[in-house]
Amino acid sequence: MSNLLSKLNNEQVAATIHKNGPAVVLAGAGSGKTTVLTSRVSWLIEKRNISPYSILVVTFTNKAAKEIKERILKLTGHILPWSGTFHSFCAKILRIDGDQIDLGKNFVIYDSADQISLIKNIYKEFNFDKEEFNIKAVQTAISSAKNELLSNEDYQQIASGTFQNHIARVYKIYQHKLNKASAVDFDDLLSKTLNLLKTSKETREKYQRMFEHVLIDEYQDTNKAQYELTKILSAPQDNIFVVGDFCQSIYAWRGADYKNMLQLKKSFPKIKEYKLEQNYRSTQNILDAATEVISQNTSHPILKLWTTKQAGSKITCYEANSGKGEAKQVIKFIKTHQKKFDYGNFAILYRTNAQSREFEEALIGGGIPYRLIGGTKFYERKEVKDLIAYLRFSVNRDDIVSYQRILKLGQRRFANFMSWLEKTKITNTAAEILKEILEVTKYIDKFKRDTEENITKKENVEELLNVATQFDNVSQFLENIALIQDNQFADKGDANENNYYVNLMSLHSAKGLEFEVVLMVGMEDGLLPHSRSLMDNDQMEEERRLCYVGITRAKSYLYLTYSRSRFQYGTNISAIRSRFIEDIPKQLLNLELEPKKYKVNREAREGALGYNINGGNYDGGFNKKPIKPTRRIVVDEDLLDGVLAGDFDIDKLIES
Repeated sequence: MSNLLSKLNNEQVAATIHKNGPAVVLAGAGSGKTTVLTSRVSWLIEKRNISPYSILVVTFTNKAAKEIKERILKLTGHILPWSGTFHSFCAKILRIDGDQIDLGKNFVIYDSADQISLIKNIYKEFNFDKEEFNIKAVQTAISSAKNELLSNEDYQQIASGTFQNHIARVYKIYQHKLNKASAVDFDDLLSKTLNLLKTSKETREKYQRMFEHVLIDEYQDTNKAQYELTKILSAPQDNIFVVGDFCQSIYAWRGADYKNMLQLKKSFPKIKEYKLEQNYRSTQNILDAATEVISQNTSHPILKLWTTKQAGSKITCYEANSGKGEAKQVIKFIKTHQKKFDYGNFAILYRTNAQSREFEEALIGGGIPYRLIGGTKFYERKEVKDLIAYLRFSVNRDDIVSYQRILKLGQRRFANFMSWLEKTKITNTAAEILKEILEVTKYIDKFKRDTEENITKKENVEELLNVATQFDNVSQFLENIALIQDNQFADKGDANENNYYVNLMSLHSAKGLEFEVVLMVGMEDGLLPHSRSLMDNDQMEEERRLCYVGITRAKSYLYLTYSRSRFQYGTNISAIRSRFIEDIPKQLLNLELEPKKYKVNREAREGALGYNINGGNYDGGFNKKPIKPTRRIVVDEDLLDGVLAGDFDIDKLIES
């Protein structure tokens, strides 16, 4: 342990060896928050002799949970039995004690796609108009209500207006059908666990006695239900240790509330605060730019990041004439560093996924391989979802969503499957059951023809079998799938798993990752900050935090690009440079401009060539009586001299 502490800075050591009682660690981007979390757990086990079974560590992604478990194992030789995401932890509690709130142990977990399917079924059954009431919007509203701990009865009481009254009606039917199918959705995992702990004193005290220390990562991303859970679980010892950063709270749209970190001071008046401001990732110029941008926020504390690294290169700010010109220049910037870094060290970050098209085309045109982070996930591919439906129905005959899916795969296939199911006990391993299902349904026959698409589908089936071999039974396999595939808390994978590809992703997807070269594109008011946030201060602050997250992904080089105009709705629309660029001191920026294209009228070409440069008129000396051009334009003097000297063909300067 002394060797471990010697590798930490003073602030990290102070947080690691924190005594009993509540603590909050404000950990800036790249400041080693995971190091502190794992060091703290190791310290508790090695120096305080706390049993690993008495420590609960909660994260937001399976990737983070896995990383923490592996680090603890390496540091202490102990496995953490209670370490995982909020959702996996709650699922475990409900499997053990859910019967106390009338939840059977064989419940299935509906992911986002299943929820949409169920709501579609409700629309069909009750003849609701999906044009009038968007299904996805209804699903989001129900999820938001559950995150705020509003039951369908609660929601019905406060609903006002046509849309909310419609949601209240769908919510009631939706919850009834979930209960009937012995199913829960992701939001239910949290709310039902909270309900269990609140209503059963015996269960609550059992887990409170079990967990002497509760540690939570990314606390700025907690919602109301998660906040309440951590308060209950950490009582009565109040040994709660949370790590987070106000400046990186960017998920308000899915219920996350950074104010929970402020609320901790009210819930735990004696809470000890630690600050991690030394950054181990970026150059000082990048950190200064990030600090200047985020310092405009006034609703939460700001950390001032610093590093022992050199100042580094200035931040390049590039102004393009068009979206196409911006994309072309981004490719040039990438090629500038191509010899120094593998492609996996580059990331193109954008505010909306729709922005990716221009850059995809430019990358293809430039012969640069890329990968789009956030495409169709493995568990959402049709053939994979089909086989999961067979497996889910195998262990839960009440699962209406899976029933309807497999029914659509063909009557004969369905009949063979049901016949097999009637005489089979689902006790074998997940892989063995899946192989049997493939055999009796002849599912693979759907891809007999060796087209490129069918080959890919068969490879996906084979990969699903590979995953299934890692689980002893079908229930474990299905639970794992449900926990890792949910859209809200999806893992992004290792940014460097394949250095052959340039990474394209949204700013939201970039959180938690880092790259040598970051290119933040579309830096315009209306894109970043997004147009929806321009009139709302809370939303504007969230946009600024999103910009901060993007900037702090960069290790060595940062490019901010934008366009003077964008082609939208069939016409070129003028764009305004993002106000976030204006927040960055000019001495940190290197401004580059794409040469402007000029329209030169033929009257001026034939005669006097009238230009307006710094207020002066140039006639070129071709005529004693200069002809007044029909349009005055601004050009730089080098271009003008070239035209007058005959170095440029004016016809070629005319914009197409």
